[in-house]
Amino acid sequence: MSDDPIGPIRVLLADDEALMRAGLRLVLARAEGIEVVAEAADGAEAVDLAVSHRVDVVLMDIRMPRVDGLAAAERLAALASSVRVVMLTTFGEDEYITRALQAGAAGFVLKDTGPQELIQAVHVAARGEVILSPRVTRDLIDQYVLTHGRRHAEARRLLRVLTVREQEVLVLVGLGLSNAEVGRRLYLGEGTVKTHVRHILTKLGCVNRVQAAILAHEAGLLPTD
Repeated sequence: MSDDPIGPIRVLLADDEALMRAGLRLVLARAEGIEVVAEAADGAEAVDLAVSHRVDVVLMDIRMPRVDGLAAAERLAALASSVRVVMLTTFGEDEYITRALQAGAAGFVLKDTGPQELIQAVHVAARGEVILSPRVTRDLIDQYVLTHGRRHAEARRLLRVLTVREQEVLVLVGLGLSNAEVGRRLYLGEGTVKTHVRHILTKLGCVNRVQAAILAHEAGLLPTD
């Protein structure tokens, strides 16, 4: 069962490049259950339009004039907490990830993400989940471990509280898969996966999926390639 909002998901596109916005609009226009209701060329405009158009999801570029995407995400978190902001990023902008998540962003997708992944990201964000492209998840984990490495034994000890099924779910979450993708891999309903993820975060004392993924990496549960 889907937890998407009733009616079309109202989306705002925020990018200072008109060609990029046109490409995003073209992809989303073909998607069932999604409606692009506004476009913005900078962060300040994005905040105003997101509030006035009562959007559900904002696809927000990081680097924009006047007010950048990170500052805009912070403003939206304060003004309209129900709006889910998904940051649009390019490969190699890892330094922005942690700050954006702290600013209240629902996650990241790379600008070269395929159409189906982009559409899925909008649906996942609208359901209130954190969405990260697998490549972004991998880079974020590597960056965190490099600077805040936790001992392998400690991470293994912390994960002992999880059931075998919860560990299976955690591994797939650590690879950047959404709840729907985890469900397909493990032949579970999406609602069941969501429950497992909630239990995992509670048991491990993690705030979000990224923190849980980092623990899985440090415990040696994720591929190193």
